[in-house]
Amino acid sequence: MKAAPFEYSRPADIAEACAILGADEGARLIAGGQTLVPLMAMRLARPTRLVDIGRIAALSFVREVDSTIAVGATTRHAMVERHPLVKARLPLLAKVVPWIGHAAIRARGTVGGSLANADPAAEISLVAVTLDAILTARDAAGETEIAAADFFLGPMITALPIAACLAAVRFPVWDDDRIGVGFHEVSARRSDFAFASAATQLALDADGVCRRLAIGIGAVTDCPIRLRRAEQELAGIHLTPSSIRSAIDGAIAEVETASDLHASADYRRRAAATLATRAIIEANAVANGQAAHAH
Repeated sequence: MKAAPFEYSRPADIAEACAILGADEGARLIAGGQTLVPLMAMRLARPTRLVDIGRIAALSFVREVDSTIAVGATTRHAMVERHPLVKARLPLLAKVVPWIGHAAIRARGTVGGSLANADPAAEISLVAVTLDAILTARDAAGETEIAAADFFLGPMITALPIAACLAAVRFPVWDDDRIGVGFHEVSARRSDFAFASAATQLALDADGVCRRLAIGIGAVTDCPIRLRRAEQELAGIHLTPSSIRSAIDGAIAEVETASDLHASADYRRRAAATLATRAIIEANAVANGQAAHAH
């Protein structure tokens, strides 16, 4: 199929982009086009106007801001994947980005596009929720900051106003000495949408006790979520496989998992529990300076 007719605008800056969005309710932003273009081809999306922000230089960057790493909305996944600042300061993001689609998708797809699309299985959204990222939206009235936990409202639904443009996302940096990260997902094929996924970042003290940890799961509910009950149970102890699994099972039991043609709710619950357990075990091994075992 072919896309329905539409107008095309290429604004010079983000202010012009916001003005165009505010003047046309049917206008939609496009940068990498890895999600919107296929939807348009199938006529599942019919924007009246495409507002191309892909060449606005001010929206493509990776830089350190206070105790965060800020990533511009039109920054390509491939740039994030190879950026030295991400590798050095955001180990969880560095670990997860290579799992986003195929290399060709990462070369075109953008961080902001993935976040704004709000697919429950999106890896970048899971990292944002897990690390308590802050998203910056811009409209004609100015800038608004939205916590990742409040940004995702449901499948393909966000708190981003219709006439606003996502400008950047800031990922907090952990300055602890002993940090470990883990990530696991299951899908029909590598680079397909995940049926379930789990991401973890933790910090150990000098004695190997877990000082703090963040556990996120994706693709099993309407949007990525944190397993805060498990985080509270595991903080302040030496982590063992049995204590990890017990805490995860208790937290997962409270989650209402989704069911669709690809996977049942029960399968997603069991998969999420297993993946989260593996992710924490991996992160703990890394923080302890051990080689994480493949699972």
